[in-house]
Amino acid sequence: MINRVITSIRVKFRPEVIRSRMTPPRLLVLGFAAAILAGTVLLLLPFATPPGRPIAAVDAIFTATSAVCVTGLVVKDLSTDFTLFGQIVTLVLVQVGGLGYMATGTILTLLIGRRIGLRERLLLQESFNVPTAGGIVRFVRGVLLLTVATEAVGALVLFLSFLRTLDPGKAAYAAVFHAVSAFNNAGFSLFPTNLVAYRADWLVNLAIPALIIGGGIGFVVFSDLVRYARKEVNHPLLHTKIVLAATGVLIAGGTAVLWILERSNAQSIATLPFSDQFLVSFFHSVAARTAGFNTVDLMTFTPASLTVLMGLMFVGASPGGTGGGIKTTTFVAMMAALWATTRGEMDVTLFKRRIPTDVVAKSFFIGMLALGFVVFCAFVLLALESERILGVTFEAFSAFGTVGLSIGDGGILSLSAKFSPAGKIVICLLMFAGRLGPLTMSVAALRSHVQKRFRYPEGRVIIG
Repeated sequence: MINRVITSIRVKFRPEVIRSRMTPPRLLVLGFAAAILAGTVLLLLPFATPPGRPIAAVDAIFTATSAVCVTGLVVKDLSTDFTLFGQIVTLVLVQVGGLGYMATGTILTLLIGRRIGLRERLLLQESFNVPTAGGIVRFVRGVLLLTVATEAVGALVLFLSFLRTLDPGKAAYAAVFHAVSAFNNAGFSLFPTNLVAYRADWLVNLAIPALIIGGGIGFVVFSDLVRYARKEVNHPLLHTKIVLAATGVLIAGGTAVLWILERSNAQSIATLPFSDQFLVSFFHSVAARTAGFNTVDLMTFTPASLTVLMGLMFVGASPGGTGGGIKTTTFVAMMAALWATTRGEMDVTLFKRRIPTDVVAKSFFIGMLALGFVVFCAFVLLALESERILGVTFEAFSAFGTVGLSIGDGGILSLSAKFSPAGKIVICLLMFAGRLGPLTMSVAALRSHVQKRFRYPEGRVIIG
């Protein structure tokens, strides 16, 4: 009996058996976990924090997770609790997390002249959520070019604004930091009150949202639009149409609803000129989807506005982008299915195209699994912590959406800073799941199964 058990263990842990079980989703999960571990070790180094002020291991884990998962929730002030080295480590983790560790590794591999194998191509396909691995290396080169160009332009615009209040060196550093943070939808800021001081600055209020939107709509959309502009294809992909339409509707709708809910709230925007009211509403409608920058203290928002923000955070960015959430296409597919059911139609259609049944089913699977996971984690947090239910729930949705907005203490620190170590770990799990996505996490956790070659007879169930 013992020999049989030992033999079974030896078989299971053979290198070839382990490699066969390392599917792309599992490798993706392990890769992000490794990046977080490396970031944690670097942030725990003595020269990552000011002399005599080391941070706790759980805070290093939290910061590294927030950076790699491009969230922006903070339990330590980047500007005072970390040295320049610690800040740069955080920024590098944000860039790696935004591009994906596989894309970063591919770029480094190409720079040293090595070839990319099939296994790496499949991982890149999984990382960017693209339908095929064909041409993936060329796609990654395009991603790198787009990232560098967009962040450079964004940094230049922000530099012109920051130069009004900072000396040139600090303005340049802050501009680069915030441009990278915004494009990767992270929301990390070096300023003690985030971007509240720039509430009425049009340059900042247009540059930051533009970077957020650019990073959030997904590299697949950019690639498709370039091909369409070059007349390589006759029409944009259905995916591109859905992403652009959903992004526009969510931003416009969010801006309008936030303004309506807050226009009479003297604590937030009621005392501001209409132009500033519009900027605040627009900025937070964009930031709530993927990046946790804020230009007003969210503690002044009404519960109704915070609920709207939670909805936007739950939807999140688009597939292949740098943000989290269930993704715009998932949300649109669910809404389209509900609309078709309401009208008694058998087919779910968008832009005169029929959405496959398996895609609709997968959308509801992702949506329900994500909502259940967030609600469960919020319940656990309420059991662990003594904070208000609205603040804890908001923090949970923000973590899963990898957004970074928080109803904290009015400063730069998130509500998570008040949590116990166990509560911080729960938030880390939410950020990790939100960055990788519910589908990737579930596929990585479950065993692959053989498709059944038979179907059971259909049975009727009374519902409703």
